[in-house]
Amino acid sequence: MVVPVEITDHRLSGVLEITWSDGQHSRLHHALLREQCRCAACEQQRRHGSGIPRPDPTLRLERVEPVGEHGLNLAFSDGHDRGIYPWAYLRELSAL
Repeated sequence: MVVPVEITDHRLSGVLEITWSDGQHSRLHHALLREQCRCAACEQQRRHGSGIPRPDPTLRLERVEPVGEHGLNLAFSDGHDRGIYPWAYLRELSAL
């Protein structure tokens, strides 16, 4: 299983950078992370056809908190703080 070995939040540029145990690097823009949130509220919006509005490009992460060994909880400057991002999902998002 591939796991992160280093996580750096570049708040000014709006990029979360992850270095993985296999040597790969992910550069995930804060707006992309917000847009791809899979919390229950965001998933419900998608199921009801309203979708998630495209985030403001100035949106930033306010907090990056580990959730055990499973992933990260990300809190955004728009007040959204319910998204838990498992490691596998963060790795998948780096391919977008």
